[in-house]
Order: sequence, then structure tokens, then C-alpha cells
Amino acid sequence: MIMQYNYIAIEGTIGAGKTTLATRIANDFNGKLVLEEFEGDKNPFLPKFYKEPEKYSFQLEMTFLALRYQQLKDKLGMLDLFQDFIISDYYVAKSLIFSRNNLQEDEYQLFSRFFNIIFSDMPKPELLVYLYADVARLQRNIRKRGRSYEQEISDGYLADIQQGYLNFLNQQQGNMRILLLDTSRLDFVAYESDYRRIIDVIDRPYDIGLHRVSL
Repeated sequence: MIMQYNYIAIEGTIGAGKTTLATRIANDFNGKLVLEEFEGDKNPFLPKFYKEPEKYSFQLEMTFLALRYQQLKDKLGMLDLFQDFIISDYYVAKSLIFSRNNLQEDEYQLFSRFFNIIFSDMPKPELLVYLYADVARLQRNIRKRGRSYEQEISDGYLADIQQGYLNFLNQQQGNMRILLLDTSRLDFVAYESDYRRIIDVIDRPYDIGLHRVSL
């Protein structure tokens, strides 16, 4: 099986299922999988941030910035973007989305300068897929996967991050192919039919712009 696109990035708010979906697609379509590295000693500030966000937000975002840059430089540099099928569970612009929400204005301005310098030459995915789910569904998924440091994430924080993503997608619709999938009613882990519906929608030709689909 061959996908329409050589480089797809799956995005979504915390708990949307992006890693699960990207991994399944990579396995089914013999893709090169790029997963965000953030747990354990990769970013020691993550558990601290959820306990004391104001104290650790800048350290958290700068560490993520460095990790994402190094990973994409290493992984994408080894691949042929015209020949290999690549699927990732994140897009680098998530650094801007989370930092916009988590940082003070002066910190964000400094952070965004670093971001623009570092990622100006990074390739964009041919298709960016955003998995939208309502906050109640996101919270159920977060509880189900059981990461201790995520259990205190508030509904308000998830709603703010989701809105940040939606703002970004609207701003980028003239530059990228973006597919916004409302998956609130789906369980693509438990039901094969739901997964196949998502694949059917992803594997279609799209023009540059934002395409909204409710499943």
C-alpha cells in the first residue's frame, strides 16, 4: 500500500492519540516513523512543569526546542523526502503553540526568535493532520494511559492548548495542506472500522488549505 504523501505529520492536543495513530500507519504502510522523544531523562523539566508551571515553563520549552531540532535534523537528514514514506507524531511548530500558552510575553518573544532561526530551513510535511477531540475525550485518554505527571492537567489548560492549535492552523492554511479531523466520536484503537475511516480520509488528494472533516 502506498500513501498519497511522502511526509505526513500527525498533530493534536495532549491525549489526542497522535502517537498511536502515527505508529499504526507506519506499520501498515511500511513508513519511517519519527516519534517525539520527551519522556524520562529526555526532558527532566516535564514532571516539574506540571507541578510548578511558572517556575519551569521556559526551561521546559527550551529543552523541547533543542530535542525536536536535534531529532528532526538526525532523522530527516538520513531519509529521502522524495522516496521514503515518513510519518511523524508531531510538527515542529508545536513548540510555538505550547510556548505561546506557557511563557510570559518577554520569554515568548525570545523563544520565538530562537525558533525562527533554528527551524527556518526544516522541511514541512506534505500533509499536516490535526486530530481534534473534545476536552472530555482528551481527559479520558490521559487517564487511560496513566502517566502520573499528566493526571493533574486541567480542562482549562487542554482547552487553551487546543485553541492555540486551531489559531495556528487558521494562520497557516495558505501555506500548507492541513486536514482537521474531528475524532471525538471515534475510537481508532478499539475499532478497526474507525481506523479505516481515518485512513480513507487521510489518503486523499488535498489542495493547499485547511480541510475540516467530522468522522
